[in-house]
Amino acid sequence: ALIKQFVTDVAWGDLDFLIVDTPPGTSDEHISTVEALRPYQLLGAVLVTTPQAVSVGDVRRELTFCRKAGLHILGIVENMSGFVCPHCSECTNIFSKGGGEELAKHAGVPFLGCVPLDPQLSQSLEEGRDFIQEFPKSSAFPALTHIAQQILDTSQRSS
Repeated sequence: ALIKQFVTDVAWGDLDFLIVDTPPGTSDEHISTVEALRPYQLLGAVLVTTPQAVSVGDVRRELTFCRKAGLHILGIVENMSGFVCPHCSECTNIFSKGGGEELAKHAGVPFLGCVPLDPQLSQSLEEGRDFIQEFPKSSAFPALTHIAQQILDTSQRSS
């Protein structure tokens, strides 16, 4: 009931996008969210995984859920895909690499890109600051803008 109230009773105004970030899984909250948003012409779902097999497995189940729920899968993003040293710019794959891309290929959905671990991104999120404005030279910046552009392009093709 809270999810339905959140969607229907909040005066959202004119939105280009409403992004709902949920933890991986196929719980009642996911079902309720999809059903509450269905009347508003859902664009689709962006699934986010980390490279590790356990996360990929969770997102594989989420992908199945989205398909059964009739949600269009916009693509898969691999988060925490390497750590780029802020001093030397060398990328170290702490958690492995490629799980998200392999899942996208296996599922036949677009792979939207990899987002590296970035201390500047974490810091700006924790402090509520605008990462894009403050850290345009960050290694995560081009990855995030590339992913966002692909979603915008999909949105424009759907309109």
